[in-house]
Formats: sequence, C-alpha cells, structure tokens
Amino acid sequence: MDHQFLQITWFILYFVLIAGYAILDGFDLGVGALSLFAKDQRERGIHMDAIAPVWDGNEVWLLTAGGALFAAFPFVYATVFSGYYMALMLLLVFLIWRAVSFEFRNKMESPRWIRAWDWAFGLGSIVPPILFGVAVGNILRGLPLNDRGDFTGTFVSLLNPYAILVGVLALTMFLTHGALYLGIKTEGELRDRMDRWAPGLWMAWVVLYVAATFVSLLVSPFLFAGILKNPVFWVLFPVMMASVVLIPVFLKSGRHMRAFLASSVAIATQIGLAAVGLFPNLVPARNNPDLSLTIYNASSSAKTLTTMLIIAGIGVPIVLAYTVFIYRVFKGKVRHGELYGGH
Repeated sequence: MDHQFLQITWFILYFVLIAGYAILDGFDLGVGALSLFAKDQRERGIHMDAIAPVWDGNEVWLLTAGGALFAAFPFVYATVFSGYYMALMLLLVFLIWRAVSFEFRNKMESPRWIRAWDWAFGLGSIVPPILFGVAVGNILRGLPLNDRGDFTGTFVSLLNPYAILVGVLALTMFLTHGALYLGIKTEGELRDRMDRWAPGLWMAWVVLYVAATFVSLLVSPFLFAGILKNPVFWVLFPVMMASVVLIPVFLKSGRHMRAFLASSVAIATQIGLAAVGLFPNLVPARNNPDLSLTIYNASSSAKTLTTMLIIAGIGVPIVLAYTVFIYRVFKGKVRHGELYGGH
C-alpha cells in the first residue's frame, strides 16, 4: 500500500480509538465522579454497580490507543510519554486506585473501610478526566520541542491556563455523559436527581466548549488555518451541533437512551473536529512549527503500518462484537446489592 495513504489511515484510526475511549470510559468515569455527590452509601453502591460489568472493558480502548500510537507513530509515543511522564504516573495511580476499589470495597463490614474505598472510587474517577483534558490541551496548544523531537518543557509548564481549561471541559463532558448513563441504568430518586443535574452539566459543557474554542483561536491559530475549506469539517460540524442540541431535547422528553447516544455523537465529533484542526500534526511544536511531529515524519514504515492494519481489521471487529454482547447481557436497571455495592 502507498505509505502516505497508510499514514493518513492510521491518523484517522488513532482518533477513532481516542473517541471510542472517550465515549465508553467517559461515561463510567463520569458515573464514578458523580458518586462523590451521592446522598448515602447505598447510592454510592448503585453508582459502582451501574458500571461494574463494563468499566474494565471500556479501558481496553485506552490500552489499544496507546499500543497503536507506539506501533504507528513511535516518535510521537516517545515524545509524549517522556514529556508527560509525571502526569502519566499520576494518572496510573488514580486509575489503579479506582480499579482496586471495586474489589476491596466490600471485603470488610466497617463503614469507615467502605467509605475510604468510596472516596478512592470517586477521586479515581474525577482526576483522570482532568489529566486527559490537560494532556489534550497541551497538544492543541503545542509542546516545546528540540530538533530531535524531545520535549523541553517541565511538568509545571503543562499546567498552563489553556490546558487546565480543556481539562475542566473534559471533566464536565464526562460528568454530563455519566449523568445521562445513570438516567438509563437507575430509577426512582437517583434517576430523578440525574435528570435535574444533567441539563446544568450540559450547559456547562456547552459554555466551556465555546470558551475553549475562542481561546484556541488566540492560543493556537494554526488549528483553524484553512479549516473552512476542509470538507471533513463541514461533515462533522453540523452533526456536532445537532447532537449537542438534541441532548436536552431528548432528556426533557424522558428518552434517556437517545440523549445518551446524542452525547456520544457530540463527544466523537468534538474529538473529530480537534483532529481536523491538528492534521497532519500529531505533536505541534510551539517554539518552531518546523520541528512539529507529523504523520509523515514520525510514522513507522509502510510494512509496519500495513501489518498493523491487517491485525486491526481482524481484532477490532472482535472487540466491537464483544462490547455489544456485554452491553446486551447487562442491559436494564441496576438495583442496590446486585454486584459490588452490596453493603
């Protein structure tokens, strides 16, 4: 296959994996973060039970995205993972803490023990979206690179106002997505509360997205260079706008599943629009655009990309089929005490 075609294909596939992760793990991170505001231990157990059968499968998309980046664009992998080293270690601590909470929460009858793991579950869900958003914000802003493609900044420099804005946007997006998912999976007072909270979270998501877009015009004008002439933009943008508008419409009429699907489309298209702005860059160099890592100067060989494409063609349908199967098996409402939230 033509090398350039493969590079573009893997750029698209990589962002498909990122969007898939944001949609699937996004709602369960949102559910976990919302558990911090549950009124009692029983409700926190329901939050945990709502995602217990699927959360670990959702995180497979993150692992797959990391593996795809390593194999398809190894220079980008090296730059990002070394530059984000401290942030990634912090991310792993919270994700592991969250994962352990599922298994340890009910090992003792002590209310203090259960409460401690409830906090682990909540904090392990609220911090990762912020860190993901900060990471994305720094990519959209551009990283300082040297002529070897090495990150020359510091951990503190990653915590700039623009990146933090994107981090808060990511958290709000996931909180909205999680509230909509709880509307599908729960009933009674908890669902009614999520129905009241979701419109406010949705509004915060919209306001922050508009704000981040305008700030991007000032911070990263290269993202918008020629974008209005890009046909992909004119496919994604109307779909994004329609899906965002439909979320409260469906929610108001009590169609929770449709509201959740609209939220999923909104997340995917917003990530797609970011990809359109970045293309063909993967890591823009803030100090010198000529030092940017692109799909053309940072990719693997044509043979490697072809081999990966064959493997993906076999593996991805299997993963999708498994995902659909699991969600069908565990569809329906969650009730207290069925899985991990038994106390």
